[in-house]
Amino acid sequence: MPEELKLLAFDEEDLAVISTHLQDAAVLPADMAWLPAEKRFALVVDRFDWCGAQSGERIRRRSGLHFERVLHVQRLRFDQHAPTQAVLLSIGFEKSEDPAGIVTLHFDDGGAIRLKVECLEAAMSDLGPAWPCGSPPPARA
Repeated sequence: MPEELKLLAFDEEDLAVISTHLQDAAVLPADMAWLPAEKRFALVVDRFDWCGAQSGERIRRRSGLHFERVLHVQRLRFDQHAPTQAVLLSIGFEKSEDPAGIVTLHFDDGGAIRLKVECLEAAMSDLGPAWPCGSPPPARA
């Protein structure tokens, strides 16, 4: 099995790497939270392990992603109370006044979540063991 990933993003190129690893990740809206007092937006996803796919394995991993210095969150055509998973397609960043900008999480149904940030600061980390695609994920702790 491929090793667990831990990635940081401080610029658009770093975020593109995280976006690639999270392409097609499944996420329940209930597994997302904005913590305004901490200026943090966090989510837990079940990502497709693209590195494992290169070795012929089709596996998923549970991963956490969080953004720091978040000033405002806006949901566009995204139901935070939906009972079904959404698929994360990509994550982008647009600078406004350097170093501030907007992080946008794009989903399969045309929905999006926009994060107004003081600067780009994100971290992604695998949270547990991998499991084969098509099998149920391991129970959450």
